[in-house]
Amino acid sequence: MNNNTEINIFIENEYEDFESGFDLCALTQDAQKMMKYFLSKKEWVKNSCLDGYDCKLLYFDAVLCDDEKIQTINREYREKDVPTDVITFAIFADSPREERFVFDNEINLGEIFISLDRAVVQAKENSHYQESFEQELYFLLAHGILHLLGYDHTTEDSLREMWDMQKEMIEGTGINV
Repeated sequence: MNNNTEINIFIENEYEDFESGFDLCALTQDAQKMMKYFLSKKEWVKNSCLDGYDCKLLYFDAVLCDDEKIQTINREYREKDVPTDVITFAIFADSPREERFVFDNEINLGEIFISLDRAVVQAKENSHYQESFEQELYFLLAHGILHLLGYDHTTEDSLREMWDMQKEMIEGTGINV
């Protein structure tokens, strides 16, 4: 991966009734910063689905939704009939290397769904050690990005490692939430 790779992220808020002061444009720009930061970390890229690939464009979508929508997705795709905070469809990372699709030197990483309801609850409960809704939202977005890049947490240690990376992705870019 090179420093000239363009990052294109589309974040859609499907939860129109959600009352919060977060700025969707700023969230999108900050997600791009987190991706650029990730790409600047050679060891992280080496351990990701992007190892050995060079492209001119990386892109993904993120959908902000309510508990009802994410529970439906969780039930249909993971057979878990409960709401969750983030679900990632890692199109590129979850494909076998020989079947990964790179078209016109562009890589579609996939799609992230984030429940704004869960972000509010988890921020109040301090479940990820985040102190505000905005911090929790950014934490969940960074988590989804890492899943898109092939990172997973099958053990408590790998979960803590991902959390450390998420924190570094946010703080390392100077994002102030």
